[in-house]
Amino acid sequence: MQNILLTNAGKRVALVRDFKQSFKGQGKIVVTDNWSVAPALFVADEYYLTARIDEKNYIKDILEICEQAEIKAITSLMDPDISVLAGAREVLTNKGILCLFPSEHTAGRCLDKYKMFQFLKESRIPTIATFFDYADFMAAYQKGEIDFPVFIKPKSGSGSVGAQKVYTDAELQLILKNAAQPYIIQEFIEGMDIDADVYVDAISHQVVSIFLKEKIERMIGGTSKAISIKDTVLFEKIKQICGHFEFCGPVDLEFLQVGSEYYLYDINPRFSGAYLHAYACGVDFPKLILNNIRGKVNPSQVGEYETGQIMMLYPDVALVSKHDLKRDYRD
Repeated sequence: MQNILLTNAGKRVALVRDFKQSFKGQGKIVVTDNWSVAPALFVADEYYLTARIDEKNYIKDILEICEQAEIKAITSLMDPDISVLAGAREVLTNKGILCLFPSEHTAGRCLDKYKMFQFLKESRIPTIATFFDYADFMAAYQKGEIDFPVFIKPKSGSGSVGAQKVYTDAELQLILKNAAQPYIIQEFIEGMDIDADVYVDAISHQVVSIFLKEKIERMIGGTSKAISIKDTVLFEKIKQICGHFEFCGPVDLEFLQVGSEYYLYDINPRFSGAYLHAYACGVDFPKLILNNIRGKVNPSQVGEYETGQIMMLYPDVALVSKHDLKRDYRD
């Protein structure tokens, strides 16, 4: 059986169901979380509770689960977890487990938004002007190099939490003063907001699938409404961009298109929250993963989907008895 482990599954119920559909009869979908009432736990074939990712027993828990559940591949659904797992890549690989996340170096760049900005600039990849802190921003502001409004987000954020548009200096100072973590400040650009779901083959290390969508509506956690599009120029740019990184498996890239230019403003080396759109359009990353687990290189299927397909995410409800929990929900 080609069992896969999805760590920190949280609320990704629909994604787990999609995996089960694609893996049906060929492998189990095993998931983890550190909270006993994470909804995705209850739709998986098997689930386990672990320590938090910042606790010393976390990797020990993962290794034990991999052995017990006969795991053949592993990927994470939470950004900070990716860096932790990437640090354990060698020990996981030595156990014959396919690691569907980037190298430790690339994972660190993706998590730290300012390091990512610096790398994109060095690599001459068009991106949005980004400032490390308020003093850095004000130096550019006083020179007339940037003006309000601006866009701010946590330096090591995840799922668009804390990301927002700021209109005045007074508002910016108030937010930063009360912030629980460091923020970066970015130039605010109006343009077409495009999200790309990308699969980098785990054997050939080539981009073999790209699904593009124009965002119609955003919410905390990502895109809530979008329409599928195709852009052959952007397809080629994405292949070139991925060549600068050490990706493996699913990657989410976000662009702003202004005229003929594409500004890359975020990269998350995992399944995006809106990957469900791609899957519904027949772009089946779990099937590509199955092939890689079996040692098969996936042929390119970039752009093989219909355009004009609109995704609309909506809330759903999971119900479970407290007697079925493996650990008290207050722990």
